[in-house]
Amino acid sequence: MEITRIAEGAKGFEKVFAFLRERLLAGSLKPGDRLVPERELALQLGVSRPAVREALRALTMLGIVEILDRVGTVVRRPDVSVLGDFFTFALAQQADLIDDVMEARIAIECQAVRLAATRASIADFERMQRALTTIAETIDDADAGGMADFEFHAAIVLAAHSETLSVLHGSMGALLTRSHRSRRELVQAFGTMKTYLIDDHRRIFDAIVARDPERADTTLRRHFAIGDEYRRQAVLGLAEPRKASGE
Repeated sequence: MEITRIAEGAKGFEKVFAFLRERLLAGSLKPGDRLVPERELALQLGVSRPAVREALRALTMLGIVEILDRVGTVVRRPDVSVLGDFFTFALAQQADLIDDVMEARIAIECQAVRLAATRASIADFERMQRALTTIAETIDDADAGGMADFEFHAAIVLAAHSETLSVLHGSMGALLTRSHRSRRELVQAFGTMKTYLIDDHRRIFDAIVARDPERADTTLRRHFAIGDEYRRQAVLGLAEPRKASGE
């Protein structure tokens, strides 16, 4: 009996989830719209009311719907932080976490920086400029410095004015800040890294301000490559990388 109930609940969840997904994609259901009552939804989908109720509760925890007293079930705009938590838990046990996250980050940010070079507004420039100032001020602080680095790169993604890129980048926020902090810890091992961090971020900013997508892309990719070289040198216990300034 228990197995049957669990199977029915899973089936109910799948049907309710598919129901919402298809209507959201079709545009017939939007954030703020109210779903039909549980009884009607159960009849429409061919599942029991308890199964529908459990499915709606699960979807509430995901931030997809909200159950309101005397109102019913209302569709919400999904909370991106939930996706971030999912990524954090899903990837936390992977041994190659940092490398995997960096690959995704490079793909997102290199596209974002090209778009930012053509779409960035004055407000975007000001946001990046503030982050640059903070990067210089926190150069010897791994925690604050790592966050400053993250804020600068997040500002680039925001300047792209692409909601999809912003959602993807934001969903990895907790993992990215961890990556930025780990790289900031290398500053104590490599003195030239201070100049590299400050000057390289400035070069990226200058390319965006110049409205030069190609230069912005090339500069950002070189920035990532030099950062990887510092990390490699630290792991191997070797001397500082050559051309640390990126030039």
